[in-house]
Amino acid sequence: MTWNPFKHAKTQSVYAESSALPEVETPIEEERDHREIMVIIGALMLGMLLAALDQTIVSTALPRIASDLNGLSQLSWVATAYLLTSAVVTPLYGKISDLYGSKRIFMISIIIFLIGSVLSGIAQNMTQLILFRGVQGLGGGGLFVLALTIVGEVVTPRQRGRYQGYFGAVFGISSIIGPLLGGFFTDHLSWRWIFYINIPLGLLALTTIAAKLHLPVRRTEHRIDFLGASVLTASTVCLLLATVWGGNTYAWGSTQILSLFGAGAALLAVFVVIEHYAAEPLIPLRLFKNDIFRVSVLLSGLSGIVMFATIIFLPEYQQLVRGDSATLSGLLLLPLVFGLLTASITSGRLITKTGKYRIFPIVGTLTLTLGLWLFSHITVTTSQWVLSGWMLVVGIGIGLFMQVMTLAVQNSVDRKDIGTGTSTVVFFRSMGSSFGAAIFGSILINRLTVHLRETLPASPATDHLTGGSLNFSAAQLAQLPPVIHAGIIEAFARAFADLFLWGIPFALVAFVVSLFLREQQLRGRAEEV
Repeated sequence: MTWNPFKHAKTQSVYAESSALPEVETPIEEERDHREIMVIIGALMLGMLLAALDQTIVSTALPRIASDLNGLSQLSWVATAYLLTSAVVTPLYGKISDLYGSKRIFMISIIIFLIGSVLSGIAQNMTQLILFRGVQGLGGGGLFVLALTIVGEVVTPRQRGRYQGYFGAVFGISSIIGPLLGGFFTDHLSWRWIFYINIPLGLLALTTIAAKLHLPVRRTEHRIDFLGASVLTASTVCLLLATVWGGNTYAWGSTQILSLFGAGAALLAVFVVIEHYAAEPLIPLRLFKNDIFRVSVLLSGLSGIVMFATIIFLPEYQQLVRGDSATLSGLLLLPLVFGLLTASITSGRLITKTGKYRIFPIVGTLTLTLGLWLFSHITVTTSQWVLSGWMLVVGIGIGLFMQVMTLAVQNSVDRKDIGTGTSTVVFFRSMGSSFGAAIFGSILINRLTVHLRETLPASPATDHLTGGSLNFSAAQLAQLPPVIHAGIIEAFARAFADLFLWGIPFALVAFVVSLFLREQQLRGRAEEV
């Protein structure tokens, strides 16, 4: 069985941005009632759902895709192509939205995503699918960051926590219905429908955004930092390729991986120099003079790493150790999703009520650390009720701090930098997730190799297994002789326990970083004008 960690300036005038009405002059700030805001939030959540659902729904269909398109050796690139393109364009979306307006760019990103979805659905071979998934990623990279940016423009920071809590629902819903829809489409229709389902969702989001969202936009003279964007893209590609290939295609200490890491670091240094001298930098270095911004982006990156040690790998444990189907493993995440939603919405309302946010990342990272410690005791025989309790703890921990970094940054930067600041936070989280997938995927494989030597009897029939080469499916695993099957299951359980144990240091570092997050009173309407 081949395990895949990805399976988972000058202001000229101000206008109201609307696709249905002519542009008319309007004040910068416009009061909106709760009902109008909820319509806008609903449309933004649909846009975010497109990106969140894409990852979970695709993972369940990958084996069938590889079989139909005869591309098992290229399977990981179906996920990696999307990951690469969506990550590298994230900062660019933030800058462009600051220059041209968030609504227009958000709609364009949805259209690009839908074009990529249609093309992916009609792909006739693996090369075409990988290419079209890259196109899809070009649009998907803007969905998260622009949705959060628009919330920053529609709602005051003081009220923002109340509404941003709802976005936690997007991740919870996608983790549940993704495997369900992916399994249903693959088994009863065709894997191509995992891409076609984006079309009605995307069109609904486009229609609502066009009709209901009217944002003031400042017309500015601008120069896009294409050189900086190109260098950052090259650096990101090198670093992501190193994490994708490391320990899989090439050894971590190989010349290829070390060269990629070295090139990525060198290009990143060049990017910093370019940004220092750029007239309109892609990521203004002056933002890093803001201590809230610095701490938030670092905490965002760490949160991305740690979240991959839980949400992504728990379904793997359910399927590989307990023999659950992909659909059932998604349903069994309900306690985690419930904890995440409850904590996210509750913390958002408390932030709105008190105007304070600092305590939530502190408590959240500590709670997540506790959850990881609990999961480090996982075994083959751990009951589902115990697992559900542990999942609830992890979900509460993630929900308490997942949205706070974006809120803190949007509250601490100037209005003209909201898009750039938000995109930087999302970019760091995306990079953290990429590194988290690679790091914990490598830990799982390495510890599995060690434990296989402990649990399998030494014989020529098991030599290829103790070398960590499990080149068969989960269904074939169940057909092995009982002694070998039991040994492999036990080795997997021990490897998962080690994985969660290794997640604790990352969660503790996130806790320490959260202690440095400075409290700044959330602004209200009068303070923004």
